[in-house]
Amino acid sequence: MSSGLVRFGISMNPQLLDRFDQVIARKGYTNRSEAIRDLIRDYLVEEEEWEDDEREVAGTITLVYDHHVRGLGALLTDLQHEHYSLLVSTVHVHLDEHNCLEVLVVKGPAGEAKKIAEKLISTRGVKHGKLTITSTGRELD
Repeated sequence: MSSGLVRFGISMNPQLLDRFDQVIARKGYTNRSEAIRDLIRDYLVEEEEWEDDEREVAGTITLVYDHHVRGLGALLTDLQHEHYSLLVSTVHVHLDEHNCLEVLVVKGPAGEAKKIAEKLISTRGVKHGKLTITSTGRELD
């Protein structure tokens, strides 16, 4: 094909295909090919880009914590300052009188991003934390 695309077939159970079609229609995909390409890209980002600790990646670290825990705010800020070169942006939201949501956008070597996420998430007083990984997009078509 002149477009550089490759066609291939997939065999699957009709019920599984029906469920897939329902989900992609609900999400707004116009065809199965686009949905499958996105699934493959997502899989490759998780399996390849974040496995190489030296590869530059992007992502977010989301934290929910009780700001009344003594010294927690200062500790989280200190940890962020220790890794300032990874942090692109932060958003701080007061959820209620006790709980805060903080979202940190990170960009840099995958290994360093994972380390700072683990430190922040495991800090006493952090109720929930999650590292969400993505790609810088350079390796994806």
